[in-house]
Amino acid sequence: MSSLQGAPRSRFSTRRKALLALVLLALAIVGWMSFIGAAALSGIATSEMDWDSDGTVTRGEIFQGFHAVVVSKRSEGQRECASYRWRTDQRPIRVDCRTTMVQEKSPE
Repeated sequence: MSSLQGAPRSRFSTRRKALLALVLLALAIVGWMSFIGAAALSGIATSEMDWDSDGTVTRGEIFQGFHAVVVSKRSEGQRECASYRWRTDQRPIRVDCRTTMVQEKSPE
């Protein structure tokens, strides 16, 4: 009789524990980014992440969209604006505004 037979087996293997830890870490990071209002989660395309307005988007600027740039959105009637700011000192970067047209329902 083997001595390992009486030892209780762990419900999760080491590989599953590591995967669970990785998933929980990813969820925590996404939750933190959502809490601070990171610009990368606001729906902005990476081609529009030119924070220094030099005409080119670098990897560093894309990375800044995840941790250094925050966005606040507001809506005034049909006009929707997104204000991009530096997270540390709240200096404005730019404001993007769009006018959305809502189709009215026809009377029946």
